[in-house]
Amino acid sequence: MSLRQELTIELIGDTTRPIYLDLAESIIRDIERGRLKPGQVLPGTRALSRTLGLHRNTVDAAYHELTMQGWLVARSSQGTFVAEDLSALENRSSQKQPVAARDILPGNKVTPVLLHVSDGTPDPRILPRNELARAFRTVLTSPLFLFARDYADPRGAFELRKALADEFLNARGLSVAADDLLVTHGSQMALFLAASVILKAGDSIAVEDPGYPFAWSCFRSAGAHIVGVPVDEGGIDVDYLEQLVRCDTSIKAVYVTPHHQYPTTVTLGAGRRLKLLDIARRYDLTIIEDDYDHEYRFDSHPILPLAARARPDQSLIHIGSLSKLTAPALRLGYVIATPKILDRMIHLREIIDRQGDVPLEQALASMMTSGALGRHARKARRIYAARRDFFIEEIRKRFGEFVTFTVPAGGLAVWLRVDDRVNVDNWVKTAEEKGLRIGSGTCFSLEGGTGLNGLRFGYAHLTQDEIGKALMILSASLPI
Repeated sequence: MSLRQELTIELIGDTTRPIYLDLAESIIRDIERGRLKPGQVLPGTRALSRTLGLHRNTVDAAYHELTMQGWLVARSSQGTFVAEDLSALENRSSQKQPVAARDILPGNKVTPVLLHVSDGTPDPRILPRNELARAFRTVLTSPLFLFARDYADPRGAFELRKALADEFLNARGLSVAADDLLVTHGSQMALFLAASVILKAGDSIAVEDPGYPFAWSCFRSAGAHIVGVPVDEGGIDVDYLEQLVRCDTSIKAVYVTPHHQYPTTVTLGAGRRLKLLDIARRYDLTIIEDDYDHEYRFDSHPILPLAARARPDQSLIHIGSLSKLTAPALRLGYVIATPKILDRMIHLREIIDRQGDVPLEQALASMMTSGALGRHARKARRIYAARRDFFIEEIRKRFGEFVTFTVPAGGLAVWLRVDDRVNVDNWVKTAEEKGLRIGSGTCFSLEGGTGLNGLRFGYAHLTQDEIGKALMILSASLPI
């Protein structure tokens, strides 16, 4: 085994991407050209950060990225090593750029890695990975796992459903039992199952406009027609909705994101919530409530979901996500619904997917009951609140009259209203040419962007340095 030694790495110096990715590619380059050998131990994060003059968290993020890609291996109590299975690269000089650090476009055109702005995802780098790894290891070595001889419950692991019912959802004012829940592979699966059991060809569903296109795709897959309801600073316009359902008897359901409306982030007020529940009862509508980021409320206590106010017999499907609390790659969602609807969703889920990811579900349940997930949620709220405030300050300094917004009380994104003198689609295109990828706000409109000139900027997955770099590129790309 090689001894640890001081290692000097020449950074490539690509300013179009985060520093940790630049460091990661620099290490890959040294592996490919044979300077770093398979099995060689690398300096600790503290030592390398001191040598390179970087923050220790930057080195840790680079090591983690390379470990996930298979270039490095982390061994408990020993250190971080170059992977042994890279021996084919030893003593070989390569001019090839690693695929992990490039976007390959048609025609073999190579462009620098883009700094990507999401529509509102968490930062996997702050996830308590060690706790999650320990929970996984405990699950995978348990007799329950080793001697399982059949498929698991299609509703999801009982441990997770019980933890959700007893600890997680109880804090939201929802009184449910483990058997009242269905765990899914993310909220998108939950939306698909909901659409499939409550809608049929020829039905219509009312949706927020602007709204969530991936939900619309689920409804269309069931053969339903999408009817838009305007959104203003108070959320979905419930008076418009009532006029709509009074005239159109084909509308069987309404889909809403009341806690932080997607994409505008506004919260549906108490009066509108009560009226929405009343309209749904009187016109026999099923409410699909997508509570996708309930955990993130910074300036006040979270608002109770519609499901907490609904009558027990009301036709309402409440959908939530654990992916927003953990990481996008960990696909876990859940559903609460009336027994008749839930049974149909469970039956359909069993047809397309016999069971969920049992080890992941049990590991998350363990983190819930031990308090690790709660501690992570509190830490994440502090970090994301600071990133939101930094983002707001930078937006005000850099864009002035061209961009307006309402500071969201929570969530992982900010909705930016762009001055009509700026064409958002052209702005986004120019920014991508300069190394920043961000989606145009026009895609959130049912009419293809008509009358909607905005950007949804997901800030939570970016550090303050990365936010600053993204806004610098956006500012340089402003077509004015």
